[in-house]
Amino acid sequence: MACFLVPLGEAVVLTVGKKLAFKKNADSVIKTRLGNLEKMLYGGSFLLAIEHIYHGEVVLYPPFLTAMKNPEDIPEMLHEMATVGVSMAIVVTAVWGIAELIAHLINKKQEKITLQGAI
Repeated sequence: MACFLVPLGEAVVLTVGKKLAFKKNADSVIKTRLGNLEKMLYGGSFLLAIEHIYHGEVVLYPPFLTAMKNPEDIPEMLHEMATVGVSMAIVVTAVWGIAELIAHLINKKQEKITLQGAI
């Protein structure tokens, strides 16, 4: 119902934190790498929101979430956000971390090969 809100919240917090942390250093490698995570979170949240709209769980008029119409459905929605939403946010962040680690290791190996060829 609203599981996409958790990764979206993480993306918003990341965006604000990135803007505050990198005010002076605009061309940082870390900023670029965090930008990749940001794009993954926003993109996934957008696709999930579209899927929820398609299935009628999210509507384009208030209260937007159909679970908010019936107070009995709110605990179920919050449970879904706490389990599925948090799991998705953790998995996306872990996949991003693994991808960045692999990219770092490949770059390190390329540097080593380049340096050995120069000798």
